[in-house]
Amino acid sequence: MNLPFIADKTFKNKDYTTTALPKGEYDNCTFINCDFSESYLAMISFLECEFIDCNLSLTKTKNTAFKDAIFNNCKLLGLPFHDCNPFLFSVRFNNCTLNLASFYNLKIKATTFKGCKLEQTDFTNTDLTASLFDDCDFHQAIFDNAILEKVDFTTSKNISFNPENNRLKGAKFSKENALGLLSHYNIDII
Repeated sequence: MNLPFIADKTFKNKDYTTTALPKGEYDNCTFINCDFSESYLAMISFLECEFIDCNLSLTKTKNTAFKDAIFNNCKLLGLPFHDCNPFLFSVRFNNCTLNLASFYNLKIKATTFKGCKLEQTDFTNTDLTASLFDDCDFHQAIFDNAILEKVDFTTSKNISFNPENNRLKGAKFSKENALGLLSHYNIDII
């Protein structure tokens, strides 16, 4: 099935909760203040697209393609990134709320997260090699069997996971947030 090709367009103040975004291949498009919450983006491709001040909470993403997509000041609560098309999957997040999102089993090496809330976000089996988490909040985030080699966590907070269940070679932590790596040992640090 050939989908329409839409390039270099700006979509502003659109509500896709009542009228769905037409299926297609969106290339170098910008979405500003659009509401996609609880909508279906299945089988849509976003190549080098930027989302600014958008709400994508609980959006269905079965086989959605995000290739070099940028999210700025977006709300992405409970977004199942694990359902997206993994081929060339590449994203970047600036000042986004990604609480309860899932990156389960994705390879997202060298991904940048700046100023993001990642509370209860699932990174199980995720390959985050050489990623940057700059000033992010990880309250109750899940890291299990994740590849966190060369990941920079130095300016983030509320990091708490079992280091024995993740690959950490070369990962960077501040002294303060490194204490969260000891929390599973049930010891008192004074």
